[in-house]
Order: sequence, then structure tokens, then C-alpha cells
Amino acid sequence: MTPQQLQILAILGVTIIVFLWGRWRHDLVAMASLLTCVITGLVPAASAFSGFGHPAVVTVGCVLILSWGLQNTGAVDALAQRALPTSAGPLATLASITALGAVLSAFMNNVGAMALLMPVAFQLAKRLEMPPGKVLMPLSFGTILGGMTTLIGTPPNLIVSGFRQEAGLGSFAMFDFSPVGLAVAGAGIVLATVVGPRLVPSRQPPGVDSFDTGTYLTEARVVDGARAVGKTLRKIDDELASADAQIIGMVRNDFRVSAPNRRRVARPGDILIIEADPEALTSALPSLGLVLEAPAPAESDAGKASGEQKEGGEEAQPDDSKSGDEAQDSSPREIELRELVVRPGSSLIGRSATEAGVRSLYNLNLLAISRQGHRSIRRLRTAKLKAGDVLLVQGAPGSLSGFATATGCLQLAARDLSIPNRGKAMAAVAIMGLAIGGAAFGLLPAAISFAAGVLLYMLLGVVPLRNLYEAVDWPVIVLLAALIPVAVAMETTGTADLLARTLLETIAQGRPVVALTLLLVVTMTLSDFMNNAATAAVMCPIAISAASQMGVNPDSFLMAVAVGASCAFLTPIGHQNNTLILGPGGFRFGDYWRLGLPMEILIVLVGVPVLLIAWPL
Repeated sequence: MTPQQLQILAILGVTIIVFLWGRWRHDLVAMASLLTCVITGLVPAASAFSGFGHPAVVTVGCVLILSWGLQNTGAVDALAQRALPTSAGPLATLASITALGAVLSAFMNNVGAMALLMPVAFQLAKRLEMPPGKVLMPLSFGTILGGMTTLIGTPPNLIVSGFRQEAGLGSFAMFDFSPVGLAVAGAGIVLATVVGPRLVPSRQPPGVDSFDTGTYLTEARVVDGARAVGKTLRKIDDELASADAQIIGMVRNDFRVSAPNRRRVARPGDILIIEADPEALTSALPSLGLVLEAPAPAESDAGKASGEQKEGGEEAQPDDSKSGDEAQDSSPREIELRELVVRPGSSLIGRSATEAGVRSLYNLNLLAISRQGHRSIRRLRTAKLKAGDVLLVQGAPGSLSGFATATGCLQLAARDLSIPNRGKAMAAVAIMGLAIGGAAFGLLPAAISFAAGVLLYMLLGVVPLRNLYEAVDWPVIVLLAALIPVAVAMETTGTADLLARTLLETIAQGRPVVALTLLLVVTMTLSDFMNNAATAAVMCPIAISAASQMGVNPDSFLMAVAVGASCAFLTPIGHQNNTLILGPGGFRFGDYWRLGLPMEILIVLVGVPVLLIAWPL
């Protein structure tokens, strides 16, 4: 083993360990790996950022923009409205939404397909009187399976195609993945819909009516001479923080305000609406000179805190004396409670509510957090948020929608499935069809065909220019662009040949079918714990080297990598869609393997024979 091989193995090993650890974002880890390879001389400095111009990376970025257009013009909503049954039984309904998710994810970003269908899944679960998780997990698995059926369905397919082209074999065509992908996806969907409801645990997710915060909304009056008089709400809030309490509203001159401006100054007679455990408040309130009015359970007083009506049916009237900085007050009737799930890639991940400006920037109250089925409000303002967390947020509808859009959260409330702009929706579908056709019939390379589609989007205004770059999942782009040169270094140093030879001699012992099966299982296992695109980038050089050493068709081995990299069913961290349903489904980390393990066994049993038929060794 040469010094260069030892270096690249060490770098690759550390990279995989850090990927599995999950402490840092995958794109940062990939960039660190690339720069380490450049510093050690394994990757020439001139080629360090060549991955950003790689056709696979360009295609992924363009497909994300085209998917955004399909999603936001309402084209997918219209399809869902027509495709899903309204009165069918549980089996037909579950099969319909799972199959629809698979079809959508074959031609658009599968995370976007999952996000679009999640609110529909909640509606269907309610109609069928079953826990939402029994619909969400089959749907998540269906969207993952659908992605493996086309070239653009998932980034690993594009990565595999890119490595095939660099090996001098040409790139895969649009539907080269379909024979194996359709067989595997079909078998998986049948398992998910027929057996899935029996294997998925019955968990009750948090809801507006079921959030067990364990706290109360308490009204505290500011009396004459109290130390709170003359203090801003920010200072009062800071003093209440020691009791894990927060001000979520106030009443002044009989006008109730949700999420009041923290620069307001407390006056005698003001009533502060405080959320906390009443026992914890007994020490905090006297020090500020606040007097308890009347505690009420948070569940029953949610509407009261939202400011519906005064007692006796008289509507609250605004305070005519409020100053300019208080002009943020909205009509009391407009205040709502909504559930938002933190999507993978959300700007909230790793930040607290205070750091994200939930109160200061968006004028909202964060009332509770649910994480893996555990509901808590302890240290709400300082708790670091994670992907899959469900947030119970209170505020005006416009503020809630703006917050969800700006931070990358998904509203779990059912959405109207109407088309906001019929003309743009039709244009989006037509352009996507032309781009797919151009690539499928070999008229243009995939990267050029989809880039042309993006250009047409821009010219026809399907995607506003201000949203063009927002549609791209930049962490995925950086991840792919950084790992491609690292994977090339594995080939140039002979490390891929070394790993393949070890694999063949010690385990497969020269038997191609065993080697193919082993490659599929190893890739699938890695994908359960690390990013699927990263898994494909690591395994492709090994697959090509193994096929070369055995003198067999490399396409069989590359297809095995494509299938394995797209099959992450054992954990909530292997694929973003699994993370997305973690909180809304009330799932725990260990719930996924119950359906995921049979799914992966089935994929091996179906995938290997179909691979040998479609891509003979």
C-alpha cells in the first residue's frame, strides 16, 4: 500500500465517520475532505473545484429549479386532487397516495413531493380514522422508491451516470434505470401498503389539541408601584426566563395583543399573559410586583390567549393611545395556532427560537416543541431546533405563513389544492416535459436539456427571478461538487482498485453474483446512515474497479450502487423524507426498522435477479 493510498483511506475513513456522527452538516464535511485532499497533494489545486462544473451537479441544480416550478405553480396540487380517491377504503387510499408519491418523485425532487403530499396524508388519515404515521411512513418510502426509476429522480442516479461517462462508457439515458427501478419500486410499494400498516407502530403525533405542554397561560396584573412599571417587556421577559416563562400576550385598555412588541413599556393596570408552570411563577412574579389574576389551562385558553372576545360577547376594541411602535397589533380574530415541522435544510436547524427571531422578527409566540414524540416547552427560547421537530406557534396567519416560507418549515394544516396560476402551471408541465424528452431521446445531454428548461422558466416567468436561487438546495450542490474530486482521487491513487480487490478476494472469492449482492448490501447500509449522494460518490469507483478486475459488465455494478444508495429505510437520518415525518408521525428513532428492514430484504431479493436480467454480467 502506497503512502498516497494510506492518506486517501485515512481521509475517506474520517469523512465517513463524521458523516455517520452527524454533528456537522454534510456539505461542510465534504468540503473539509476536499481541502484536505488538496493540501496533501491528492487532488491538484487546479482541479479542486472542478466538481461545480460536473454535468451531474449542474443537472441536480436545474432539476431542483424545475421541480420548484411544478410545486409552486400548483401543477402537482392539481394532479393530487384528481388522482387521489375521496371515498375509497384504507388499502386503496394508501396505495393511491404512495403510488402518487412514487410517480411524482420520479420526475421532481422527492423531498418536494413529500412536502406537497404530507398535508393530504393527514387528511386521509383523519378520514380513515388511523394514526397519521401509518400513512406517512408508506408515503415516505414510496417517494424514496420512486426516485430510483429515472435518471433525474434522485442525485445518486446522476452521480452514477457521471462516473459511467468518466469511465469512457457514456452516460446512462433517462429511462435506463426504469427496468430495475420499476421492479424494485413496485414490490416496495406493495409491501408498504399491504403490510406497512401492520408493521408501523401506532403513534399519536402532537396536535394543537393534543400538545401536552404541562404549562398554563397565566394572567398577571401590573399594579401601581410594582417594580415592573416602566420596564420594557424585554426586561421583564428576561427576568421571567429563570422560571422558564415567557410573555405571549398582554391586555391594555381591554385590548388583547398577541406577541406584543418587546419594546413596550409596562404600565399600571396592564395584564401580562404569561406561559409557564404556575409553581415556577410563585417566586418570579412577586419580585416584579405582579399579581396573579386567574390561571387557566393552556389547552382551554388557547383561544383566550388568541384574543377571541371579551366576556359577555363584547368585541375587544383597539387602544387609541398606542404609540407608533405598537402599530403591529393585528385584529384579535386573526390570531391562530399552527403546527409547523422543521424540514431538513431549514434555517432553523441548530438555532434557538431567540436566535431565529421568532418573536422579534416575525411577531410570533413559540408555545411548544415536540421531538420524537416527546413534548416539552422547557427552555423554549434557548432549545436548539432539529430537523423533524414539530413547533406549536401562535400568531397572525400572514406572519405564520411568512415565517414558514422564510425558514423552510412545512405547515401541517391541510392546504387548498387549487391552482393559483393555471397558465404558469401548464407552462411548467410543458417545459418539464420538453426537458425530459430532450434528454430521453438523446437530442441534448441531460445537463444542457434541463438547463434549457430553466432558461425557459425564466423567460416565461414561471419562476420569479428573485426565487431562482432559493429553489436550489445548495448544501446538496456543495456536497456533490466537493466529493467528486475526492472520488476521482480514489481512482488515480489506485485506492478504488485496492478496495475492490480486497472485497473480491476475501468475501466474493471471484464470484460475480456474490460481489454484486455484497455491493448492493454495503451501499444500502451506508445510505441508511449517511447522505445518499455521498454514498454513491464513494461506492462508484469501487464498483467500476470491481467489475474491471472480474471482467464483467460494469453497468450491473453501477446499477447496484444506484439502487442501494436510494434505499435508506432503517433510520430517520438516511433520507430527508424519513426525517421530515419523524415529528409529525410521532415516531422514535427505532421505529423505522420495523418496516424498513423487511423493505431492504425485499429489495435485495427482487433487485439482484432483476439486475442480472436487465444488465447481464
